[in-house]
Amino acid sequence: MEAREFTAKTVEDALTEASVALGVTSDKLDYEVVEKGSSGILGFGSKEAVIRVTLKGESKEEPAVAEDVKAEEPAKKPEVKKEKVAASEKKEKLEDPTEAKEVIAAFLKDVFASMNLEVEITSEYDEEDNTINVDLKGPEMGIIIGKRGQTLDSLQYLTNLALNRKIDTYTRVKLDTEDYRRRRKETLENLAKNCAYKVKRTKHAVSLEAMNPYERRVIHYALQGDEYVETHSEGEEPYRHVVITLKK
Repeated sequence: MEAREFTAKTVEDALTEASVALGVTSDKLDYEVVEKGSSGILGFGSKEAVIRVTLKGESKEEPAVAEDVKAEEPAKKPEVKKEKVAASEKKEKLEDPTEAKEVIAAFLKDVFASMNLEVEITSEYDEEDNTINVDLKGPEMGIIIGKRGQTLDSLQYLTNLALNRKIDTYTRVKLDTEDYRRRRKETLENLAKNCAYKVKRTKHAVSLEAMNPYERRVIHYALQGDEYVETHSEGEEPYRHVVITLKK
């Protein structure tokens, strides 16, 4: 993959942000500190830390299109390598998720209390994916979801940071409420198919609205088997978007 830069208050926070964005543990990343960052004086003149990140063991001389796909789609590896990775990941899984669940619950309760929201929090640990799935229930879930799920995504990101600062084993957190993730995925898949039909009919490319990496990946996957159209991403975050074009 092409080197990507991440910015946060500290180098440690930037590395955590990179881990969350790329969906891997920090030990699978190579990074270079571009800017250490500083707190300034009484908050004035402060600078954020900047790091440049690449995945370990990946070639830096791959074509740009391949890099874009790898950034948003899981890389395909030979079966032998999969077995080795699986064995490695097995050592990194939580033996007892109780502490992690308690950290998540405490963090979210503080957030919801400050928002004056009554929310029921339940969580389950998925050992296979090393992920804690958190379900939220309450009378005002629309506030938590936000426009196109942006508030829910931001809350999920902050929860990941809060958890992985306090436990030794990197563990991903996924937040959902009212089955929003599944419903949003279906909406995106239908959007992808409708736009693909438009591209075939008009012979003109279609650019979708800016989406986060997960939603772009849904679009890519929805159309990867279409023999007439192809997809790629353009732009810089947070304005990066998918473009659907006719295959040449």
